[in-house]
Amino acid sequence: MHSRLLFIIFLLTCAVSFAQEKERDSLKYETEELVITGTRTYEKIIDIPFSVFRVDKKELDFGKKVSAKNVLADVPGLFLQSRYGNKDIRVTIRGYGTRSNTGVRGVKILQDGIPESEPDGETVVDAVDFTSLGGVEVVKGNLSSIYGNSPGGVVNFLSDIYFPKSYVTSNNQYGSYGFLQNGGKVGYETNDYRFFMSYNYRNLKGYRDHSGEYGHLVNAVYEGYLGTKSTVSVYGNYVRGINRIPGSLTQAQFDTDPMQARDIAISQDFRNESKKGRLAVRFKTLFGKANNNELEVTGYGGIKDYMKTDDESYMISNRNSLGALMRFTNRSQIGKMDNVFTVGMDFAYQSGPRTLFENVNGRKGLTVTDQFEDLQSSLGFYAEDHYEIIKNKSNLFFSSRYDMVTLSKNSMQFHGFTDTSRVFNNFTPKIGINYKLTPYIALYSSYGIGVDIPAVSELDNNYTTSNTRYTLNPDLKPQTSQNFEFGIKGNILNKGEEFMRKVKFEVTFFNYSIQNEIIPFTINQNTFFRNATRTNRLGLECGFFCEPFEETELVVNYTLTNFKYTDYHATIHGPSGDYTEDYNGNFVPSIPRHIFNFIFNYEYEITDKINGLLQWDCDYLTKMYADDKNTAVAPGYFYGNVMAGINITTGKFNTILYVGANNIFDKRYVGYININDFFGRYYETGEPRSVYSGLNISYKF
Repeated sequence: MHSRLLFIIFLLTCAVSFAQEKERDSLKYETEELVITGTRTYEKIIDIPFSVFRVDKKELDFGKKVSAKNVLADVPGLFLQSRYGNKDIRVTIRGYGTRSNTGVRGVKILQDGIPESEPDGETVVDAVDFTSLGGVEVVKGNLSSIYGNSPGGVVNFLSDIYFPKSYVTSNNQYGSYGFLQNGGKVGYETNDYRFFMSYNYRNLKGYRDHSGEYGHLVNAVYEGYLGTKSTVSVYGNYVRGINRIPGSLTQAQFDTDPMQARDIAISQDFRNESKKGRLAVRFKTLFGKANNNELEVTGYGGIKDYMKTDDESYMISNRNSLGALMRFTNRSQIGKMDNVFTVGMDFAYQSGPRTLFENVNGRKGLTVTDQFEDLQSSLGFYAEDHYEIIKNKSNLFFSSRYDMVTLSKNSMQFHGFTDTSRVFNNFTPKIGINYKLTPYIALYSSYGIGVDIPAVSELDNNYTTSNTRYTLNPDLKPQTSQNFEFGIKGNILNKGEEFMRKVKFEVTFFNYSIQNEIIPFTINQNTFFRNATRTNRLGLECGFFCEPFEETELVVNYTLTNFKYTDYHATIHGPSGDYTEDYNGNFVPSIPRHIFNFIFNYEYEITDKINGLLQWDCDYLTKMYADDKNTAVAPGYFYGNVMAGINITTGKFNTILYVGANNIFDKRYVGYININDFFGRYYETGEPRSVYSGLNISYKF
């Protein structure tokens, strides 16, 4: 692996030399892409000392937009698995997120900078309209020092609020397995404000038995301008939907019929139903000499109603949430060097009852089996400073954060006194540095402490719990990590050249030492969690983008992982009693060692008003283990996708028409792994060959 790393650094050094030689020829380059997610202040990607990726709006105009996988699958180092193929997405960055069998863990999910993640870190990405995004910012690696409870990174979905002209659009998509998605969006802008709203309806039968879904989704943003220095923004969303769950399969079931559902999933009608809405208000202003101070205050609240059925229970959950974000940033000079100092506070609170009834053939029974109130609160304070240590060459970044998270599960049935809370206090510092070899190519490195606390749903007592008097498992510890990374990135644009007009690249080596990694194991449909004492994660992420010739784009991504348990002895509950197994040296499950991604785009132009896109997108992933013992294996696989689209402008009307096919070779593969299932039900089938089409019609005024 070290030889590969040296070889890649050698190639990039050649690229640096090439860039420097070109500069001596007086060619003009420029960098792009300001992002806010990586530092919570606007910075250029080239200046941030860790791995940052932006999905631009141009890349979102064409193609199927059903889930996060459709818009994030091409981010280097990001691994996504679709449970049931439709809605429930596992987002994994550098091993964080693998433990989740529902929703997202270890990775902070934001929408327009407002947390979609709950106070305990659990996230369900169902309130994002993927047809109406203006971009996505992805920061890979530990960001616990400024976001808290996000050792894997942050994904920020951005609404399409910054449009050049007012418009109204109709979005329509159709495809295999009963896929139907219709909706519309409107954008209106004046000198004083701009407004955006989208509505989306989706219906999908699903390619597996008992895997259909439907949903309604509304997103809206209002941004008003108070003079030239201040803005007030209002964000709202509402989602209502249902998705049925086919359940995981054993190896024998997968080999016989990978599209089948578990019998009990059908008879007990496994499904999720949700209704939730959120409203947020943000005020942002600039003040001081040369507007060098920025203050931002955000408040938000939401209501969530949720129902879930499994083999035993019919669960109803009602939650109310409140939150606030505050940030102050000062840009100044210290000793003629630029300095950016930021302090901030994040607060989130959520509470509400959960009631469990008997599940009688998918219907709510009369008997209440359990009832409790779920309370979650999170309060965090952070500070960061970016100081220029060499003018226009190098910056030192330091950030630190203190968090206090309280989780309670208060019984609403009388069982005598029980201890209902867990309190987690975390301090997470981080330091980073970058050095620009040229204005457009930079080396960077960082080291920090990451913390990932268990979610409430992960704190259920199990058969190994030492003291079941506590309603939350007292033995499950937070996952902590020491995170080191080193990389090189570049963003070069040469408008005067026909060959290699644009080149962007990034290579990141990382080494993470994990203590008390939180590990899932499943008995029946119930997933419990335990700690592994120590894990080591060693990896390499490579991303390369270029425009080799006019109207062509080439993307090549590669990820290498070597994630192993270095100290892990698990207690196993067997038919003849408990026993201990030694997993030292085993690979972490549900992570392929090698991931290759290749994309080729050809942007053709027929006339000034007719253009389009042809795309070939393929992925290759090596095998993954399905259990800590490394005895169950999901084989590696290759799949390819194609898409063709055309964009026609006629007066004030714009029409986008596209057709595509996913998994064109109809490969059978495991799309999602249910880790450590006691009965060997590890496998969720990946999507077979499917075709789709879309028609979007816009009118600008």
